[in-house]
Amino acid sequence: MNKAKLMHALAERAGLTKPQAAKTIAALFGATGVIATELRRGGKVQITGFGSFVARRRLARPGRDPRTGRTIHIPAALVPAFRAGQALRAALERASRRS
Repeated sequence: MNKAKLMHALAERAGLTKPQAAKTIAALFGATGVIATELRRGGKVQITGFGSFVARRRLARPGRDPRTGRTIHIPAALVPAFRAGQALRAALERASRRS
């Protein structure tokens, strides 16, 4: 599902107009949205039954330039991570048993 389909589904299920759904998605998931802002602060966003968004520190490491084959330095970085909640994992498990 892409952003446009998510917006359409949200508008239908929540009784919102498409512009309202688009604003809601941007406010939550955009680069300056609620989730990204909290992760930049070092916080964690927990949505019970769905999952948790956290910022994890990826250590610096050596890498390889695919064009030249030369070793390069990849600096440490903060990266977003998502861990599915118990209810979401259980729903997916039930769906996988049916198929």
